[in-house]
Amino acid sequence: MTQKKDQFDEILKQFSSGEELSGFLQQLQKRGIEKMLEGEFDSHLGYGKHQKSTTGNTRNGSSEKTIRTTFGKSQIEVPRDRESSFNPMLVPKRKSMIDGLENVIVSLYAKGMSNSDIEEQIREVYNFDVSTSTISRITDVVTNDIIAWQNRPLEPVYLIVWMDDIVFKVREGSKVINKTVYIAVGLRRDGKKEVLGLWLGKNESAAFWMSVLTDMRARGVDDILITATDNLNGFTETIRNVFTQAATQICVVHQIRNACRYVVWKDKKAFTSDMKHIYNAPTKEAAKAALEDFSNKWEGKYSYAIKSWRDN
Repeated sequence: MTQKKDQFDEILKQFSSGEELSGFLQQLQKRGIEKMLEGEFDSHLGYGKHQKSTTGNTRNGSSEKTIRTTFGKSQIEVPRDRESSFNPMLVPKRKSMIDGLENVIVSLYAKGMSNSDIEEQIREVYNFDVSTSTISRITDVVTNDIIAWQNRPLEPVYLIVWMDDIVFKVREGSKVINKTVYIAVGLRRDGKKEVLGLWLGKNESAAFWMSVLTDMRARGVDDILITATDNLNGFTETIRNVFTQAATQICVVHQIRNACRYVVWKDKKAFTSDMKHIYNAPTKEAAKAALEDFSNKWEGKYSYAIKSWRDN
């Protein structure tokens, strides 16, 4: 789990508020867990939410349960039946720790998963210990919620849209492989941040970015003022085709990381300290002066880093 936690820590650093993004991922995990429980409950009762009881046992609201996950504590709603016979498999009674679901749920809600992929991942979550009919009910409930979330309307204008990616292990056919989930976070005009969507992508091609941007456009986005990325392949040109007035900007965290990529350990502390004068400069002119000082000191040893700052 350490590697998975490191991956999440890494993506949180890309955005101006890691705490807010972590909160979103926690809410998405809560949403996914509750939908899985809803599917379990339907299977337990033998009928769906808006159908008549065929067994005599009926729905009886829900109860709150505190669970602990990678993101901390969350309150979830657990369905309850009149006979009190429902004991969820995902979060059994007297068990509060759920670990390792963050990868599964985030990838489930990313566009690009087929129905069979979703069913396979849900089957894996339950360790193949439940019936085919139960898995089918859970998949139906989760899939309907995924579609609703993926296609919800967006704001017409976002001041800034940050885009980044994270690698997850997801199921494809009979194998578990690495896939990249791309995430877009938008700053709205009211100052609040919103996750615009999650997309599974095999590569960062112009065609892929075109599909992401046209999806955002189809859901109501008319304009983006600034996009912040890690200079993703094909993104800058593609975004100008879809949102012609948008300005593009390289994420400073990516820029710092790229510049430090090959710096030897003994130089890293001094190198990163000097680099701060560039990105913490109060004005563009001060940043240029800091870059010149940085270049005079380090270009002989790390010319690629200087070139990267000049280019970006």
